[in-house]
Amino acid sequence: MATKMTILSISDDPEKAFPPFMIAAGALASDMDVMIFFSMSGLNIIKKGGAEEIVLPNAPMTLTDLINTTKEQGIRLVACSTACPIMGLEKEDLLDGVEMAGIATFINEAKDSDIVLTF
Repeated sequence: MATKMTILSISDDPEKAFPPFMIAAGALASDMDVMIFFSMSGLNIIKKGGAEEIVLPNAPMTLTDLINTTKEQGIRLVACSTACPIMGLEKEDLLDGVEMAGIATFINEAKDSDIVLTF
């Protein structure tokens, strides 16, 4: 069984939005299974056009490029179905390939993971 990493992303602050994808890219390159679960303002990262608005000066890649790279590597991106209505988002507002799931999904993934990170 592959090593599993689960990341909780709850902020669209650039210093908290970039690291989940940077770490995920390294984990995926090491053949780990990675899921990022987005809630609250972290959902802005995976809404259509949202990543383009989140800029980290001097970053070697844009957030959009990081998202696309990790998607190509097989990352699992999951939007919190409880937080989406709070943030005014529906499934159609999210990037292609993003799943919607409840808190129980995050808890079960975290429980079964070798590494759990929060940003």
